Amino acid sequence: MDDTEARDRVGRIEGLLEEIESLADPVARDRATETVQVLLDLYGEGLARVLAAVGEERARAAADDELVAHLLLLHGLHPVPVAVRVHEALEEVRPYLGSHGGNVELLGVEEGVVRLRLEGSCSGCPSSAMTLKLAIEEAIFKAAPDVESVEAEDADAGAEAPATVSGIPLPIVQVAGNGAAPGPANGDGPGWATAGGLPELSGGGKIIKDVAGEPLLFLRLETDYYAYRPQCPGCGASLEDAALEAAELSCAECDHVYDARRAGRCLDRPQLHLEPVPLLVGDSGLVKVAVGAVGG
Repeated sequence: MDDTEARDRVGRIEGLLEEIESLADPVARDRATETVQVLLDLYGEGLARVLAAVGEERARAAADDELVAHLLLLHGLHPVPVAVRVHEALEEVRPYLGSHGGNVELLGVEEGVVRLRLEGSCSGCPSSAMTLKLAIEEAIFKAAPDVESVEAEDADAGAEAPATVSGIPLPIVQVAGNGAAPGPANGDGPGWATAGGLPELSGGGKIIKDVAGEPLLFLRLETDYYAYRPQCPGCGASLEDAALEAAELSCAECDHVYDARRAGRCLDRPQLHLEPVPLLVGDSGLVKVAVGAVGG
């Protein structure tokens, strides 16, 4: 079973559980819920025995599979502590943050809440902050879907931003009521869409490509990818004909120059900046962008 089929089955389970909750007969509803609970307890005990038999090293290896990890989390059996998974997720995304002139410090993980301090371009510039926060959250919730929220503290302002709740909820938890920590609920934030492998940028450069109905400007500088809205903030013209030299993008209409590596900051008018779009490159090399994100 591949991940797509597994996700389809999770969706089917959630639909069936909703039907159970909507049953008019309270006796039938309670009996069906009890049946699900007993099955969960049985499978949970079986998983616990399997983990004990295979040992910690093999249990950790098995938990690298997304579906297995979700099942282990559902039963409170994940072999890697949540704080360790969050730390590893931040280490994986740190090079991407650095390519945008930012960084992140893990302050702690307590009761399902991850507390971070954003540094560099992560703070100060609203659109850059949104780009990097979304990248951070995506990495954290992928590695630790049992995290309930991420709270980001601005290193410059020293103020704590409102908690951001995102991620994929674990199935069955709410109905089963087995005490496992539920995953965070899907929010109203931007959706991630696949832009593909972008073979046009295999040698570097820039292109404008429609993703989920939105035109986006993609750039590749050495091994790093960037995505921006394709309009010049100085004159409103399209950046399709903009010149790219090293990391500097020059508008063909008004000659404003933007630093593509530093969240699109304008080099000749500091009050202007391009609007970054959150971008992540998966293990398969496919580029994903948060097409619904709106910069500040």
